[in-house]
Amino acid sequence: MMTNFYKVAGHTFGVNIPDGDPLCKQLSQYEPFTCADGRQPIFTLSLADTLEEEEETLVYSGAEQTGEPIVKLFSTPKGWISEVAICPGRPISARLFMEKDFSSGKLKIIRRSEDLFSLNNALMLLFAFRTSGMSTLEMHASVIVNGGRAFLWLATSGTGKSTHSSLWLKNVPGSRLLNDDNPIVRVMEDGHVEVFGSPWSGKTPCYKNEHYPAGAFTRIRRADHNAISKLNNFEAYALIYSSSSGFKFDPKMGDDLHSTFEKVVGAVPCFVLDCLPDADAARVSSGTLLKMYE
Repeated sequence: MMTNFYKVAGHTFGVNIPDGDPLCKQLSQYEPFTCADGRQPIFTLSLADTLEEEEETLVYSGAEQTGEPIVKLFSTPKGWISEVAICPGRPISARLFMEKDFSSGKLKIIRRSEDLFSLNNALMLLFAFRTSGMSTLEMHASVIVNGGRAFLWLATSGTGKSTHSSLWLKNVPGSRLLNDDNPIVRVMEDGHVEVFGSPWSGKTPCYKNEHYPAGAFTRIRRADHNAISKLNNFEAYALIYSSSSGFKFDPKMGDDLHSTFEKVVGAVPCFVLDCLPDADAARVSSGTLLKMYE
């Protein structure tokens, strides 16, 4: 068994997969993030045939949404267990044991036909939980880069994030897609906010090991017109909170995340865009957001 190391948003983690396992040939999305130096990884994930049986207490069960994965989280005397299914009504794909501090994990894949889904979900959970105290947020957003800055579109699934990114790509010169579902946002030591690509990008294969200063966070809201307005600090905090991964009900993790939310809101402007799925929506949003940095 060999350990592969990857670096995402400046954080290195390791993945142990047995030689010859079918997963070894499915990791192309991780290749841009390969790291030769595996010293001091923040966590290591290993595939396991079995997990130790422990008393489990359910602490979180995600709301069922059409087409979205179902995740459950249990506490145990030795750590945490998560179960994931690819969508409502489907059998459990995998179970993941995580140490109390999320420094390591063991993944038992139950449905081998969903092994890459299981690995991605396990790594995203470990990354989000482990980095919650490192001024780092794993976000649910689509990201466009323009003018050397990253602009993030935030909304619930199916309400227009990817659509608005595509409108910028078609109608706003100089636009590029950085990530279409799970970018990483990190508050750097000097206080500025940086946006990183990641190996996780939802249904759109966009795995770029690049990073740019955050230009703005914008909530996409369907409407019968196109208009953009700036959010106040309270509204901006609620937007970042609702769009970030992490177990916010855990006291330590919640406090760490709240501290990062406050730093992000204090450093980056946040907006709401009421819009139609048309070219004029891109004109309205880009006219305001890019103008801030002219």
